[in-house]
Amino acid sequence: MNWLRRTILIFALGVSLPAFAGGVPAKLYKNPNCGCCEDYAKYLRAQGYDVTEVPTHDLPAIKQAHRVPKRLEACHTTLIDNYVFEGHVPVESINRVLKERPMIKGLSVPGMPAGSPGMTGVKQGPLAVYYLRDSVKLQLYETH
Repeated sequence: MNWLRRTILIFALGVSLPAFAGGVPAKLYKNPNCGCCEDYAKYLRAQGYDVTEVPTHDLPAIKQAHRVPKRLEACHTTLIDNYVFEGHVPVESINRVLKERPMIKGLSVPGMPAGSPGMTGVKQGPLAVYYLRDSVKLQLYETH
């Protein structure tokens, strides 16, 4: 029985390893001169995401194309698996969306809050993460 268990364990590990090796693709649109955007890309890479940075001087067009409301805009826009993540969204929130697959456009951390992932400074209280929806109403997804 030990041999059978060992064989099953080895097979299971061998099958699952390629899934983790590649990482989840993410496309991050950013201003070419923005340091915090680069730091956020590094943060996502450290969490296993395969980030492609796309420098652009026309971020408003990217935000408009993905229907990001003005009040939820931030300094960069990240596309992951048909979802839009605006700004410095913590990876815990991204992972939760990718796991639960809610019927939303994505999530946003508006502005550039100090101490958020990729931002320097000291965090000033809970970090609010909002839904990106077509609804006019601002709705909190979760806090960190």
